[in-house]
Amino acid sequence: MRSLCLRCHRPESACYCSQLPPRLDTRTRVVFLQHPRERRVAIGTARMAHLALANSEIHQGVDFTGHSRLEELAKDPDSVAVLFPGEDAISVEDARARPPKTLIVVDGTWPQAKKVVSRNPVLAGLPRIGFVPRRPSNYRIRAEPADHCVSTIEAVVEILGLLEGQPEKFDTMLRAFEYMVDTQLGRQATRTSPNRRRIHYGPWRPPFELRSLAQAFENLVVFYGEANAHPTGADIPAELVHVVACRPASGERFEAIIAPERPLARSTTLHVELSEEVLRAGETRAAALARFEQFLRPDDELAVWTTFALDLLWEGGVARRPARNVRLATARALEGKAGGVEHAMELLSGPDVPRWAPGRAGTRIRALESVLRVLVERGQASEPMKRVKQRTGTEG
Repeated sequence: MRSLCLRCHRPESACYCSQLPPRLDTRTRVVFLQHPRERRVAIGTARMAHLALANSEIHQGVDFTGHSRLEELAKDPDSVAVLFPGEDAISVEDARARPPKTLIVVDGTWPQAKKVVSRNPVLAGLPRIGFVPRRPSNYRIRAEPADHCVSTIEAVVEILGLLEGQPEKFDTMLRAFEYMVDTQLGRQATRTSPNRRRIHYGPWRPPFELRSLAQAFENLVVFYGEANAHPTGADIPAELVHVVACRPASGERFEAIIAPERPLARSTTLHVELSEEVLRAGETRAAALARFEQFLRPDDELAVWTTFALDLLWEGGVARRPARNVRLATARALEGKAGGVEHAMELLSGPDVPRWAPGRAGTRIRALESVLRVLVERGQASEPMKRVKQRTGTEG
């Protein structure tokens, strides 16, 4: 039996406690309501956030009827809010005008979180806060249902930074999160035990997404971009600062480091993995995007993992063109969740594509090209074959 850390409940070899900041004081008390199944998930982040925040507490359950602590908090609805999206959710800007003293955060997968909210009328009577994250989730070991969905710790970092006006203070919580993700992916990449498999026999035909990718291969350009993104409440629009692309059919590549035109967010260099000096020495946005327009051919289609950077590309003035969702095609190929692009590369046993660009963009574009090559190869298959679904477990 593996020894577990008594604080983070992770195996001692994967303990992230050393990466946690000294417990942060907050004006806002954060109360986590965690679905019981999420408690057993080793890669959950609610406990990580709880350990980082001095003014926080965590409770497990689905039905909190009669829960004394929750009922006590609900007695003063003007000072409590629930972090959960919905049509009746107020914006962060409105919440900042009268910030809640207590923020209830529901932790679990989206179906689990919705179940907790629907099963507890006491939560329905409290105001909700919704927000749009400044960047897609970096939860590469677990798939989110949409680009605007993030992990619990990422959501808490965002909302506390906005409510208390100190985003840089709470960004330090993400060090442990990044460490856990990197450690998990490293273990999956080096594991020697065989993956569990579910085997189906009989005729097989590639699903439509794979056949379509294979047919369009000659015109596909793999695209990834990194952004200088501020918290929503800062009222500073995101902007592309690192753009990479390649045409797998010919091997042509494109890279542009773009000098930020807006104030540099404190967390930008951490996430893009490029120094401030390198970013500020980049070319102008107009020059970079003009070069990218020249790189593209009239019939090219962009192949992307998420649409966040793609939207910024269109906003930057690049002419719109068709785009392919590689994450959706990957999920079809795996018959399940795709997770992050690096994780998908491991699950699909993608070819070892050389790394040719710096920073996190270099890692992501390499993985994205590798995944695309596997999908195209599968999309070209036409003969009956044995179909294998890989089920890789997580370290826990």
